[in-house]
Amino acid sequence: MKHLPNILTLANLFCGCIAIAFILKSQPFISESQEVQYWVTGTPQAYYGSLFIFIAAVFDLFDGMVARWLGVHSPIGKDLDSLADVVSFGVAPSMILFKMLWAAYMMKPHAIDVSMIGLAPAFLFACFGALRLARFNNSGGSTAYFTGVPIPAAGLVVASFPLINLYNPLGVGLGMQNEWILYAIIAVLCWLMVSQIRLFTLKFSGFSFKKYWAQVLWVLLTLASVPFLKTLSIPFSFLLYITLSFAYKPSEQ
Repeated sequence: MKHLPNILTLANLFCGCIAIAFILKSQPFISESQEVQYWVTGTPQAYYGSLFIFIAAVFDLFDGMVARWLGVHSPIGKDLDSLADVVSFGVAPSMILFKMLWAAYMMKPHAIDVSMIGLAPAFLFACFGALRLARFNNSGGSTAYFTGVPIPAAGLVVASFPLINLYNPLGVGLGMQNEWILYAIIAVLCWLMVSQIRLFTLKFSGFSFKKYWAQVLWVLLTLASVPFLKTLSIPFSFLLYITLSFAYKPSEQ
């Protein structure tokens, strides 16, 4: 039983690797059969990649819960968790951003190929996420708040982008097919991960509404937004989380 948290962490990493494999295949390509060439659409692969990032987040949630429940903690478990997170919520979302930037440039008239210079900013997301994890591992942490947006939260926002592109709620999916909008999103998410903004956690001790009103309001508004915003409810929840954190006073805990 003492190895269960590490097994869950490895399951997180495993799902992150599968997500990357799916995302790498998420583009139309030419296939050849019996000397006949034809287009094979690989777009749905991106949605499977998103799904596995969300599954990785479930494992990431439960490995910490199980570790606390069993009372097992080790430096190896801590390092393993960070290594898994940087793959599942850093590299995999970076690949999504890479593919989205590539698609945005390929939509331009007379587009034939795209320079890596235009696509490379996508990987800044993984770099800043790794910096965020390294800083967290050496800060001692706090049970009352996070300093900067945790990489799983930022990674899940990016993981929602292929679904937003698919369903195009409120026309946002089409708007995100612009490279400058994608650059702005990358810049904001990178800054948020390494910022000094204090964000509340979902760790409860002696629950009371007065003490945890922000967490309760965040959950309720997120659930209420799903029928109306659908896939947009994920970035909405993210923005709501940051907004409520500004009004919340972690010192109250």
